[in-house]
Amino acid sequence: MRIHQINCGTLAGLVPCRVLLLEAPDGLVLVDTGLGLQDIADPATRLGPARHLLRARLDPAETAHQRIAALGLDPRDVRHIVLTHLDADHIGGLADFPEAQVHVASEALTWAVRTPRFLERRRYRRIQWAHGPHFCEYTYGTDRWEGFRAHPLDHVVEGMVLVDLPGHAVGHAGVLVRGGGSGGGSGDDDKKDVLHAGDAFYHRGQLDPSVRPPKLIAVPERLIALQPAAIELTHARLAALARRRRENLDVVCAHDASGPGGLRGPGDSGDLAR
Repeated sequence: MRIHQINCGTLAGLVPCRVLLLEAPDGLVLVDTGLGLQDIADPATRLGPARHLLRARLDPAETAHQRIAALGLDPRDVRHIVLTHLDADHIGGLADFPEAQVHVASEALTWAVRTPRFLERRRYRRIQWAHGPHFCEYTYGTDRWEGFRAHPLDHVVEGMVLVDLPGHAVGHAGVLVRGGGSGGGSGDDDKKDVLHAGDAFYHRGQLDPSVRPPKLIAVPERLIALQPAAIELTHARLAALARRRRENLDVVCAHDASGPGGLRGPGDSGDLAR
């Protein structure tokens, strides 16, 4: 299986929307979608007032639909989309893949779609799911992965796991994708698992003490979070995980401009063959 870490929408001129694209045996799988073609065509309606804060670069070439095509793949082959949460910069491309099954934590779906409270009604954009996506929702039970609450998604991709990462939003999750080096790559990095942690952190320096994060990064992180009291604990647990599994696990987030899928240069998708 081949995994691509790609940027699907640039925010404020320098912040990527990192998405995973998996070339699975029976079709393509996305982890988040970034911004979509309809967002580019009508940002006022689709993104609302938040568009002034996001300051997204409205380039159709940066959508998941066009990134997939640029890789020589058919966007119609996207069978599954697994969401970390339902903010517009993570689900804007849902409408570009109307036949795909959309997998999400039940708690996230409840507070964003079914019974949003005051803050959620102002945060989430109902138009992003107005096309009626096929949601498949999951409630955490007794399963654990590395101590985190988890739900296996083997029916999507073998070894995939939905991982509970509270803080940024109610029901916020990470998505684990297993490595294995079967896609023709070379070296130990080709065998690593990947945990897409969504917006559980914003910069790798928040997990790695050897890297200095931007000074004020914690301010917007807390302002935007719907469960701010959980942020520090989630950071600590992810940092411990990254240290413990550094030889065989990459922990990535959606908006860190460094690393694969960041903004290093045109056409650089940060592909990882597995």
